Amino acid sequence: MSSTHCFTEFSKQSPKGILVIYGNLLYKLLKGTWFLLFLFIKDFSKITEETLGYIYLGIAVVLLLFLFRAFLLYKNFQFKIAEGHFVLKQGIFKKTDTSVSLDRIQNINFKQNIIQQLIQVYEVSIETAGSVKTEIAIKALSYERAQELKSQILLTSPSFEDDSEMLEEKPLLKISVLELLKVSLTENHFKSLLLFLAILIGLYQQVKDLIKSLGKTADFDSYFGEGAAVIYGSLVLITIFLLLLIVIGVLGSFVRVFLFHFNLTVFVKDQAFEINQGLTTKKSILLKKEKVQSITISTNPIKEKLGISYVVFKQAISGKVVKKKYKAIKIVGCKAAQVAKIKELLFDTEKLEAAEKHHVDGYYKTRMYFRSSIVLFLFNLILYISFEELTLFFWNILLIPVFGLLIHLSFKKTFYKFSRDLLLLGSGSLGTHYSYLPFFKVQNIEMKQNIFQEKRNIVDLVFQTAAGKIKIPCINKDKAVEIYNYTLYKVENSTAPWM
Repeated sequence: MSSTHCFTEFSKQSPKGILVIYGNLLYKLLKGTWFLLFLFIKDFSKITEETLGYIYLGIAVVLLLFLFRAFLLYKNFQFKIAEGHFVLKQGIFKKTDTSVSLDRIQNINFKQNIIQQLIQVYEVSIETAGSVKTEIAIKALSYERAQELKSQILLTSPSFEDDSEMLEEKPLLKISVLELLKVSLTENHFKSLLLFLAILIGLYQQVKDLIKSLGKTADFDSYFGEGAAVIYGSLVLITIFLLLLIVIGVLGSFVRVFLFHFNLTVFVKDQAFEINQGLTTKKSILLKKEKVQSITISTNPIKEKLGISYVVFKQAISGKVVKKKYKAIKIVGCKAAQVAKIKELLFDTEKLEAAEKHHVDGYYKTRMYFRSSIVLFLFNLILYISFEELTLFFWNILLIPVFGLLIHLSFKKTFYKFSRDLLLLGSGSLGTHYSYLPFFKVQNIEMKQNIFQEKRNIVDLVFQTAAGKIKIPCINKDKAVEIYNYTLYKVENSTAPWM
C-alpha cells in the first residue's frame, strides 16, 4: 500500500471527529443526569410556561457549550510518529504530552460505533505494554488513513510483523447469521432474563413514583394487586407467564449474541490472530500469539449436540485495568477442527492429552456444600424478612437437589493435567471449561491453606498471570509442592517472550 501520509509531522483526526467527540460527551451527560429527565417529566404539569422557557434555554446553552468543548478537544488532539515513538498532544486547559516507544505497542485495533459507521470513520486504539494511562484512542480516521497509520507502526515496531497477506488468506472461522442463531440457543438465557427483569423492576418503580406524585397510589396498587391475584389463581396464566419469560430469555440471548458477534471472522497468519465482529459496534482486533496468556475452551450439553464450543483468549494487560472485559477476547461457534487448529497454533498439546488426569480432593465437595448452605440460609432469611411468609421455605425442597446436582457436577469436572510445558485445568458444572496455561507465562505462584485443609494436607494452588488468576483447588500438598517448584524452574529458565 502506498502511503500518502507519513505522519512525521503532527496530524489531526478527521473533522468528522467533532461529531464523534460530541456524541460521547452527550452520552456521558445523559448517563449521569437521566434522573433529572425523569423528575422533569414527573412534574411537567406543575411547571409554568416562563420556567419552561428558561429550562429550554438552559438546555440549548449546555448543548452549545458541549459542542464548543468537542471542537477544542478535536483541535488540540494531535499525533505523529517520530524517532521510534508515537507522540500525542491533547487537552484543553490541562494539556498533556504522551510519548510511547513503538516497541512497547502490543495491539492496534479498529472500532466503529453507530455514529462512526454513519459518518464512515474508524476509531484506532493503540494498546501498550505499560500502564493503561498510555493507551491511545484516535476517535475518527478514514479507513485509508487508519490503515496507513497501522502499516507505519507495524513496519517501524519490532513487536509486529507485516500482516499485509493476512486478509488474502482463507479465514479460519466465519460465522453466518444461521450459525449465530445456533450459538444464541446454547447461551445462558438466565443471564438475559435477569437483565430483563432488572429493567422491568426499575421501570415499575419509576412508574410507581410517577403515579404517587399524581396522587393515584391507591388505584395503582389496587390495579396491580388484582392483576397479580388473577395470575396466581390460574395455573394456565402461570404457565403462559413462565413460557413468556423463557421466550424473552432466548430472544435476549439472540439479540446480545447477534449485536456483539455479527459477521465474526477470524484470520490467522504466523504469530497473530485478526478478529472482526460486531453490528452496532464493529471491532477489528489484532491479537499477537505472544500476548495470549491462556485460553479457555467452553462447551455445554447443547453445544456438544450442535458440535460447537467457544474459545476465550486471555491476553496480557499491564497496569491498572479497571474493566475485565478488555482482558478477554471471545470467539463463539468454533467447531472441533477450528478449536484443534487454535490449540495447535498456540501450544504443543500432544503430550498433554496423553498425560495422567488428576482429580481434586473430596474436601472440595465438602467446602462447596458448606458455602452453598450459607447461601441458601441467607436467601431464606431475606425471603422471610421481605415477605414474612413461612410457606416460601417449601421452595427449598426444589432448591436443595438442584444445589446438590450442581456441586456433584462441579466436583466431577474439576481436574488438572500437566506436561513438560503446559497445564490443563478442567472446571464447570452445567457447562464444561478447559483452561490451558503455559508454565513460562506464570508471573507468580502461591499455595494457600486454611486450618481445615491443613489437617488433610491439601492446599489451593494459585497461578498469577498477566491476565489474571488460575486456581487448582484442594490438591495434595506434596503434589502441589512438586508443581510449584517445577513452575518456578520453567519461569526462570525460559527465554520465550511472555507478551
